[in-house]
Amino acid sequence: MTLTLGSQSHRAYLDIEERIVTHRLAPGTLVTERELIDLSGHGRTPVREAIQKLAWQGLIEVRPRVGLRISAICPADHGKILAVRHLLEPMAASLVAENANDEQRAALVECARAMTSAATAGSYEAFLAADKRFDEILEAACPNPFLISALSPLQTHSRRLWYAGATPEKMDRSVLLHVAVIRAIQKGNAVEAETAMRRLIGALRDA
Repeated sequence: MTLTLGSQSHRAYLDIEERIVTHRLAPGTLVTERELIDLSGHGRTPVREAIQKLAWQGLIEVRPRVGLRISAICPADHGKILAVRHLLEPMAASLVAENANDEQRAALVECARAMTSAATAGSYEAFLAADKRFDEILEAACPNPFLISALSPLQTHSRRLWYAGATPEKMDRSVLLHVAVIRAIQKGNAVEAETAMRRLIGALRDA
């Protein structure tokens, strides 16, 4: 499910997703649509559309006559998610290196700067915000929508699982590996981008 970038629904989605990923909406929490409207500061329609996407991604469970439940975290899912990402995401990085426009390449450089600043400040939240932006730029630049559709929910689950066990060392390592991917894309080197992404996902899988 896709929401138009920059739309009210997309902004509502980003706000609620960030709260779920960083456990401010903790796993297992029961919430109502009204509570999410109040938390995000967005209207009913944007929040409903955000809920639909979050439900499609498996982060929210919609329970008729009960309400909404933030999905539980299953640590065993970590390896399964990264096994799929390890197969698909290097392909996406290769395609982006070949197809990204100048604006998208420049935006990825800004992501690298934001990640580096987050690591310096020790802010997991700022790092994850930059990581989400990184994923969305790759999504926009990748010419294969089926590939992106498969990866998008996996990336969000990975962020939530990563946050649950985050350490400064893991963040520093992740920043370095992301920067390597971004440099390869910036140069338009598809082979290097694919290799760098494989190293990034491999490091996440082995952490």
